[in-house]
Amino acid sequence: MKTLDRYEKQVLSAFEAGKLKSTVTSEAALRRYREYARATLSKNKRGNIRLSTPDLSEIQARAAEEGIPYQTLIASVLHKFVAGRFAEKTSRLTTRASGRGKKRRAA
Repeated sequence: MKTLDRYEKQVLSAFEAGKLKSTVTSEAALRRYREYARATLSKNKRGNIRLSTPDLSEIQARAAEEGIPYQTLIASVLHKFVAGRFAEKTSRLTTRASGRGKKRRAA
């Protein structure tokens, strides 16, 4: 098992002392995070996918917005899509209008 660094030891001590409080504000959010955890733990196959740098950056930003690892977000989106439960919601982040950045013309 990996050795904990100083920050991880501080977090563990705070947890064990009961000093940490949940930031989950609703039962719906708690259910959503439990679903993310189940999806994360129930993997039995590995797949690789190539993404453009801008797409990966946006996925990572959206995952940070949700407070989850970006691989978990990708797995969740794919799972919801194949299960027919995928529904888009607007993000607080700005989205790229065309999907690709426009090249600048030389002056």
